[in-house]
Amino acid sequence: MVTAASHSTELIRMLLRSRGAVIGLAIILFWILSGLFGIHLVPYDPFEGDILDALVAPSIAHWFGTDQLGRDVFSRVIIGARDILTVAPLATLLGTALGSILGLVTGYFRGVVDGVVSRFIEAVLALPLLILAMLTLVALGPSNLTVILAIGLSFTPPVARTVRAAVLVESELDYVAAAKLRNETSAYIIFREVLPNVLPPIAVEMTVRLGYAIFTVATLSFLGLGLQPPSPDWGLAISEGYALVSGGYWWPVFFNAAAVASLVVAVNLVTESFQEALGS
Repeated sequence: MVTAASHSTELIRMLLRSRGAVIGLAIILFWILSGLFGIHLVPYDPFEGDILDALVAPSIAHWFGTDQLGRDVFSRVIIGARDILTVAPLATLLGTALGSILGLVTGYFRGVVDGVVSRFIEAVLALPLLILAMLTLVALGPSNLTVILAIGLSFTPPVARTVRAAVLVESELDYVAAAKLRNETSAYIIFREVLPNVLPPIAVEMTVRLGYAIFTVATLSFLGLGLQPPSPDWGLAISEGYALVSGGYWWPVFFNAAAVASLVVAVNLVTESFQEALGS
């Protein structure tokens, strides 16, 4: 008999055999460690600068150069992982949790509940994710909490649609009918019988949304609606240095953009490997 523990162990082994997953996990681990311990390792205080050293090109003294306020770009890039790796995962967890609950309820009960919620989900999905997040932030004001809420609520409808589709299939199977014959409550059937069997698509959806969340956090910060100064957030740093590129000062933007790209690519590598492992 294949238990959940043995299945999880085999899944982890398959992931570790994937070169893409190993590379992606190594990059993610590097940025996690940077966010947690980077403040103790960076050569300069990321929040203090010297205007006399403003916009110094990359050198031995400043590996990634300095920004317009004389702050060390390398130190700020390393510390910048902290905020984005706090906000993006929390937003992803919020959206996945809310979407999963909605999908479970609508897929199981169907009828009027499913009809009303599904129409609402379709209406929300007609709007781009970024527009939804921007509208929420304009209404509530920018902060870490509102960014988490904005992105999490924006992720809820697509996650709910995916989970609902999986629940519709599961609810027709014999084990659900058997649970109903035993007079089990709807809550028991949904969360103890159906939920364990739709965890794989939920897990895939969560990893996919994490990549979107990282990119969305950076984009909102770039637009001035996300994390605020003096945060060393990568998107905010790109926004602050964007106008300098035309003057030949490319390094404040390039290294922060490379950090965002590396993290998004790493998450996508892990996601693809995870999907392949589940499908095998």
